[in-house]
Amino acid sequence: MNTKIILTIIVGIATLVVVGWAGLRLKPKPFPPYPAQTPPLETIELPSDLPAPVTRYYKTIIGDRIPVIESAVISGRSTLRFQGITFSSRFRFTHTAGQDYRHYIETTFFGYPLMKVNEWYWGGKAKLELPFGIIENEPKIDMAANLSLWGEAIWLPSLFITDPRVRWEAIDDTTARLIVPAGDDGEEDTFTATFDPGTGLLVRLEALRWKEPDSPKKLIWRNEPLGWRKFHGVMVPSSAATVWEDEGTPWAKWTVEEVVYNVDVSKYIKERGY
Repeated sequence: MNTKIILTIIVGIATLVVVGWAGLRLKPKPFPPYPAQTPPLETIELPSDLPAPVTRYYKTIIGDRIPVIESAVISGRSTLRFQGITFSSRFRFTHTAGQDYRHYIETTFFGYPLMKVNEWYWGGKAKLELPFGIIENEPKIDMAANLSLWGEAIWLPSLFITDPRVRWEAIDDTTARLIVPAGDDGEEDTFTATFDPGTGLLVRLEALRWKEPDSPKKLIWRNEPLGWRKFHGVMVPSSAATVWEDEGTPWAKWTVEEVVYNVDVSKYIKERGY
């Protein structure tokens, strides 16, 4: 093979790499706005018996009156890492607060859908429709999904106050233990919440979680807010990273662009797509 042909092949490969990199990095358009709008929110008083860093957090992000949130639709764009490759994507998470959720995610190439993910968690059971197969009837994934349900409540944070099954326990001046339900038999899951000593805002929310259906042990899984924005009078993470202990760096970074509260999601949460 002569030098000219070799150079042509090298240039061709380099071009494909650059084009591929650009296609994966180009942000997709956001999903269309959710068709329903947040109604006026009823509120309750902030309880007086919370651990000190938790009280400061809620006074910072909401104030003394806590809205009662029964559902949420959270939409935005993200980057996700699969098999060492980082994809641009867009997402919509739909929650019946503290009960069920649906995740819809599209990874994209040059802004066009490449892979689609539908995930549901209903009645304590998870079902994942992934590009490479379906995962369901897996107890470890069910338990992991319950942690997702509560971990994503950083975007409907009053749930940690208004749900009677949830409680906070003091640890120290900047950390507190968040205890949430994990099934119908009185079982519980535990998060550790760490707050910034200067701003009072949440720094990370972490728990031990199953990663795969056949994982031999639970790993530390954490959500880390990276920025903040108010939606409907509630300050929530405008961007956040999700990190697994064994990976070290975020496998996902979420940028939230729309939040809708207290709309009827009873049908939407069971559908596919957006």
